[in-house]
Formats: sequence, structure tokens, C-alpha cells
Amino acid sequence: MFRETYKLANGIEVPKLGLGTWLLDNEQAAQAVRDAVSLGYRHIDTAQAYMNEAGVGEAIRSCGVAREELFIMTKVAAEAKNYDTVTQSIHDSLAKLGLEYIDLLIIHSPQPWKEFREENRYFEENKEVWKAMEDAYRTGKVKAIGLSNFLQDDVENILASCEIKPMVNQILAHVGNTPLELIEFCQKNDILVEAYSPIAHGAILDHAEVRIMADKYGVSVAQLCLRYDVQLGLVVLPKTANPDHMRNNAELDFVIGDADMEKLKNIEPIQDYGEHSFFPVFGGKLK
Repeated sequence: MFRETYKLANGIEVPKLGLGTWLLDNEQAAQAVRDAVSLGYRHIDTAQAYMNEAGVGEAIRSCGVAREELFIMTKVAAEAKNYDTVTQSIHDSLAKLGLEYIDLLIIHSPQPWKEFREENRYFEENKEVWKAMEDAYRTGKVKAIGLSNFLQDDVENILASCEIKPMVNQILAHVGNTPLELIEFCQKNDILVEAYSPIAHGAILDHAEVRIMADKYGVSVAQLCLRYDVQLGLVVLPKTANPDHMRNNAELDFVIGDADMEKLKNIEPIQDYGEHSFFPVFGGKLK
């Protein structure tokens, strides 16, 4: 089991490998989290928008591992863009999870999903959201605060007026889509980058060149992609409900050579994420 950690700016340790729970309902999420924890996972990622915080919370209480040994992350809904709404949403997440505190709370998106990457950037609104996050941090309801899907100017907007700097930016980052400039900017500002969909939601699995390289290292394509992100200094959050995949994803004790890392950085961008292409983060538009 891959158990390495990073340290956030405030000294809290974050496991480099976590379990994503997107698209799992409460029942599926509860079982997936229990399975993952039994295999040695200690980092779990959920979100208000996933509608499965209750299932994740149930698993936390029934998994047999002490709460303080687990790192639980959730996300404020992208549509919550004022202080009171965010404050209430944090209260709601704690209630659904059944927890006294959340290890990491992040803003799911700088814009509501239906306006993702459109002209209105919500700069002023996000400053207000961040104030609510800072206050929750000060009360101890959350142990760390951060961002998700924030571009460089979105991050700069928060940095310009914040009292507590963002500790994390969770972004889409995988072989075939690696925003290296954004990653470097975050890392220079002591913001840990987390990679969601690190296996490109499966779209990379049949890529011939990547498969050949995985064979060279004697690993699966998924393992190669996860190790690639880790070597870039990122947290990886592969989503699966399959215990065999969880086990495979946690076997990352190998090193990709420098030349192969450069090749992977320059793999042509993935254009088609299959059935998931309609989601905003994969270039689609919500109706």
C-alpha cells in the first residue's frame, strides 16, 4: 500500500493517494469507502454535489479505523457564492457526514457549473466565499481550506485579499491533459495540487503509446498514470468502487524515468472523454 504523504502549508499531512467517490450514490460510496479503508486508504474525497456525504459518513463511523487516522475532504457547492450560503452549506456537510470537523474543505468551482469557464468570473463573490471558509477554519470546523478548478487568475484573486492562503487547488490533471503552468504557479505559492480523474476517467486506458510504456515498467496503465501525477508532486484521487482496482491503484512503488516523464507530459491532449464528455470539467456544457 502506497502510504506517502505531503505536508500542507499549515503542517497538516495529506496522503498522496486518496479515493474519489464521484458518481457513487450513498450506498455505493459507503461500501467503497469501507473497502478502501480496509485496504489501507486513509484519504477520502467527496463533495456536496456528489450527494453521497451521508454514505461516506456512515462508512467513516463503521470502518473500524479511528476518525483521527482518516483524512476526509468535501467541497462547497459551486453554486454557493455568498457568505451565508457557504456558512450554511458547511453546517449541512458536517451534519450529513456526521463529523465534528472536516479535514479539508474546498470550493468546488470558481463559477456555478452552468457558467463554468464563461465570461462572469465571480471574483468578488469568491472573495466572500473565501471569508466564510476562513471563519470555518478559525473555529476548527475545518482543518484546512482550498480551491478546486481555479485557474491562475482565480487563485490570484483570492491571494490578493485573503487572510489565510489557500492550501490546495484540486484540478483535472492527467496524462493527456497536464496544466503544467498552473501546477507550477500553485506550487510556487505553497498550494498543494490535487489531481482528480488522474486516469482521465478511463479515456487514457487504450492509448497505445501509454500502454507500451506501462508494459515497460511492468505496471498497468492506471498505475503509470497515477505514478506520473505523484512524480509531478500531486495528490491523486482515482475514483473506483472496485476493490481490485483500489488495490492495483495503491501499488505505486516504482519510479518513471525522466525521459519517460517528458514523453508523458507531451502526450497529445485527450479530446473525447466518452460518456462523460458532457460534464463541464471535460469541456462539455450543462443544459
